[in-house]
Amino acid sequence: MKIAIIGAGSVRFSLQIIGDIAQTEELSGSEICMMDVNEIRLDATYTLAKKYCEELGANLKIEKTMDLEEAVKESNYIINTAYPYPKGVEDGYKRWEIVTEIGEKHGYYRGIGSHEFNMVSTYSYVICSYPDIKLALDIAEKMKKTAPNAWLMQTANPVFEITQAVKELTDVKIVGFCHGSSGVNEIFERLKLSEDKINWQVAGVNHGIWLNKFSYEEKNGYELLNKWIKEESHNWESKGPWDVQLSPAAIDMYKFYGMIPIGDTVRNGSWKYHYNLKTKKRWYGKYGGIDNEIERPKFHNILRKNRERMIELSKKIKEDKNVNLTQEWPEIFKKGEMSGEQHVPFINALSNNKQVRLILNVENQGIIKGIPEDVVVEIPVIVDKNRLQSQTLDPDLDDRVKEYFLIPRIMRMKMALEAFIKKDIEILKEFLVRDPRTKSFKQVEEVLSDIMNHPINSELKKYFNV
Repeated sequence: MKIAIIGAGSVRFSLQIIGDIAQTEELSGSEICMMDVNEIRLDATYTLAKKYCEELGANLKIEKTMDLEEAVKESNYIINTAYPYPKGVEDGYKRWEIVTEIGEKHGYYRGIGSHEFNMVSTYSYVICSYPDIKLALDIAEKMKKTAPNAWLMQTANPVFEITQAVKELTDVKIVGFCHGSSGVNEIFERLKLSEDKINWQVAGVNHGIWLNKFSYEEKNGYELLNKWIKEESHNWESKGPWDVQLSPAAIDMYKFYGMIPIGDTVRNGSWKYHYNLKTKKRWYGKYGGIDNEIERPKFHNILRKNRERMIELSKKIKEDKNVNLTQEWPEIFKKGEMSGEQHVPFINALSNNKQVRLILNVENQGIIKGIPEDVVVEIPVIVDKNRLQSQTLDPDLDDRVKEYFLIPRIMRMKMALEAFIKKDIEILKEFLVRDPRTKSFKQVEEVLSDIMNHPINSELKKYFNV
């Protein structure tokens, strides 16, 4: 079996996935092809991956390449975790920092990529996410030629738009992955519930999922949540910028929509929670969440420092074979513990019939009532050797969730994809005209002009012929 990881020079993700594969007995003997366009980072993660597998006693064949076609060829599974970025830019995050700064100069707080129901700072790029969708379609095209039966496991954002685009424009098999559903565990832990007595489901779209089913000991679990909100929520304090699952914003969204938002959904409410940093701190605690002008740059710099640490650690290994990764950096190089990502359970279920329930991004096909069948939704799916079987929702999502959150979010996805497919900048303009931060059409034209004319966006400008 061959598993390709596109964007394998990442700070942690590819190494965590390789650790999961190495600790899954049924996947022993698999070939892992690590692909990245940055030679220094690729060499570092390759060196670390080889050493990590050696420490775990895993029988895996690790290879590396900078050639996308070589990585895709004859693969069974292709994990796309790459954030493409132009030459002269240090990483994928820098492009967001640049366009966010341009957007804010024109009155768009947190940039034009942050908008209602999609406030995650690095989810979409210039609304239509041109470089990210283009890469996924390039991978799909190569799959058709050299790996027609492979699964494309879309992991890099925007998972919603990319998975939908590949579904609509190609025939390859694709599933979108996100770990946001793990937010349910924060609720269960806060309520001090035993895992084996909980029955739950979440559903929605990527970064827009809701706890539709919640029972504990066969009783309504929402009653326990309501009790905690009434008696203890006033004591809640954010432990860090990512700690928002039971924030005032989450509780307020629950009261309005009738179901509690899960994971990144809490960050993706309306402008009510995002007007400025003061507003964010009111709703998300003292840090204001991660999607603001203070915490997001800090996070990017942490990732960059970790990347340098990763490169230095790979050099250290080459000089000293006695370095122990699981001791040097146990947060990344886990031993006797899985990462919690869903990718390897998915691969093991399909390849070795190890049935598992996962929360995946697949076509709706009638699961969420009132949502088009061909729209990609994030729902519970049973996976085994013979099938991907979406679970029936019981109960269905509340009407407010569907009508006031999902349908508007789907409309924005469709606008972004149509702009990409038709190369139509007028759709991007219309998107911004509807943005409450917009005060004039001149503002719309000027912000898009400045973004398109920045050197990092020369390819984007050419694509839209402006």
